[in-house]
Amino acid sequence: MRPLVASIDLAAIRHNYAVAKRCAPGRSAFAVVKANAYGHGVREVVTALHDLADGFAVACLEEAAEVRALHADARLLLLEGCFEAAEYQLAAQLGLDVVVHTEPQAVQLLAASLRRPLNTWLKLDSGMHRLGFSAAAVRDWHARLQGAEQVAELNLLSHFACADERGHALTEQQLEGFLDLLDLDFAQRSLANSAAILTIPAAHMDWLRPGIMLYGATPFSELSAGELGLQPVMTLSAQLLAIRQVAVGESVGYGASWTAARASRIGTVSCGYADGYPRHAPSGTPLLIRGQRLPLVGRVSMDMLAVDLTDLPAAQLGDEVQLWGAQLPVDEVAHAAGTIGYELLSKVTRRVPRRYHNA
Repeated sequence: MRPLVASIDLAAIRHNYAVAKRCAPGRSAFAVVKANAYGHGVREVVTALHDLADGFAVACLEEAAEVRALHADARLLLLEGCFEAAEYQLAAQLGLDVVVHTEPQAVQLLAASLRRPLNTWLKLDSGMHRLGFSAAAVRDWHARLQGAEQVAELNLLSHFACADERGHALTEQQLEGFLDLLDLDFAQRSLANSAAILTIPAAHMDWLRPGIMLYGATPFSELSAGELGLQPVMTLSAQLLAIRQVAVGESVGYGASWTAARASRIGTVSCGYADGYPRHAPSGTPLLIRGQRLPLVGRVSMDMLAVDLTDLPAAQLGDEVQLWGAQLPVDEVAHAAGTIGYELLSKVTRRVPRRYHNA
């Protein structure tokens, strides 16, 4: 078997969910498990949180059906709502909470003949300008949906654009815009993503939506997951497949983009971009071998990458190489590669076996 595995610590998932709840005592929390639980395996993550989470949040009906099959009773929020009129029937069958963020969605909801009414979340575009109604449109649709036979609870939701940048002026504007609508009679309210859960108590409202923090990564550039009390969940580990000596002036990898400035000992590692490791990761991106950080060199290949072992003479064939995880935070690797932990975790591909444990 190819020596590459993503080890998933389910106890850390439960710990991180509990951190979210402790940040906002008395609030409920939708555990965000879209995109196969950010690459961690939705079946296993939902099972781990089955008796702990107040609810779950997903992006689409296909994801919702998978979660509902695992948990018959939890509230389940459809974050992007229904994409066509017929989907409201399935949403009612699955007992979903649905987000409504466009006029066509609202019109289709009111026209639907449903087996039971839906908990409905009107989405306010409070400043991100991605999805949602203007404040005036929220007021209009609140009046039209309140008491409609298709609607059970009528709730309010919005999403921060810059909560991960502490002190950003837009965050305060978005919070104020949300609060300005609370003279309306909404049953439940939700605003706080991971960053707001951790640092903006005024945004906690009734329902939290922890996402990246569940998986042990930080939403902030200046605060590590460890500093936030979060535990890493995924450890992506490979092995040294080959070791060779490279002379001064010799190159490594496709395009000969890295050239040895000293006599170097180069290792080949069993992980590449087809596994989800970022192809654009530059030379110098850290890898961990025998507890020591060592630099990636050359271009990442489809199935392999290279590491400079010169400063670790003890390294040998078969040594474990941590791409990220318990000793090498995914956020550190992401920063070196010019991306974010969200992308690295969610892009680990299906061919990488997941191994689950409770540390």
